[in-house]
Amino acid sequence: MTFFVASTWVIPVIIAITFHEAAHGLVALLCGDETAWRLGRVSFNPLKHIDPFGTLLLPGLLLLLHSSFLFGYAKPVPVNYRALRHPRGDMVLVAAAGPGTNLALALLVALALHLLAYLPDTSQQWAEANLRNAVVFNVLLAVFNMLPIPPLDGGRIVVGLLPKPLSLPLAALEPFGFLILIVVLFFLPMLGDQIGVDLGIVSRMVDQVIDKMLGVIATVTGAS
Repeated sequence: MTFFVASTWVIPVIIAITFHEAAHGLVALLCGDETAWRLGRVSFNPLKHIDPFGTLLLPGLLLLLHSSFLFGYAKPVPVNYRALRHPRGDMVLVAAAGPGTNLALALLVALALHLLAYLPDTSQQWAEANLRNAVVFNVLLAVFNMLPIPPLDGGRIVVGLLPKPLSLPLAALEPFGFLILIVVLFFLPMLGDQIGVDLGIVSRMVDQVIDKMLGVIATVTGAS
C-alpha cells in the first residue's frame, strides 16, 4: 500500500516542479535574460531540474511520516535580473510564471478527471489517484511559493512591486528565507502543541487558501 501511494505522488510532484522551473526560465528568456537558456534549464526534461533531496527524498519522507504538509523543491533556475529589459517589472513576471503555470496545470488536470471513465477498470484507480494528487500538489506549490518571503516567488513579486525603501529590507531577508519558513510553518506549530498555545496561524492560513483554491477549481471544471 505504501508503494501504491508513493507511485501516485512521484509523477505529479516531478511534473509540477519541472513545469514550475521551466516556466521561470522561459519567461526570463522572453524578457531578455538568456542565462537559464544557455544552461539548458528552459526544458521540460525533469532531469534538468530535479534535486535528489528536494524533489524526491523530502516529499517521500513527508509521505512516510504522514505529514499534514507536503513540500518539495527543485534546483532553482538561475536568473540574471540585471539582464532583463525592465529589471523590476520583469522580475515580477519571471517570479509569477512558476505559480501561474502550476495553477494552469491544476485546472487542466482537473478537467482530465472527466476522461477517467474511458480508461480500463484495472487502471482507473491508479490514474485517478495520480490526477487528484497532481491537482492538490500543483495548488500547494503555487500557494506556498506565493508566500511573501524571498527567495519564494511571492517574496520576489513583492520586492519588485514595492518602492525601493521598502523592498530593500525585504530583499535582505533572502538568505534567511527558508529558515524563516521552516520555523514558522513547522517548528512554531509543534512548539505550540507542546506548550498549549496556538502558534500555527500561518500554516492554517496556507491550508485555508489551498482548500479555497481547490474548491474554485472543482467548481470551474466540474470535477468532484
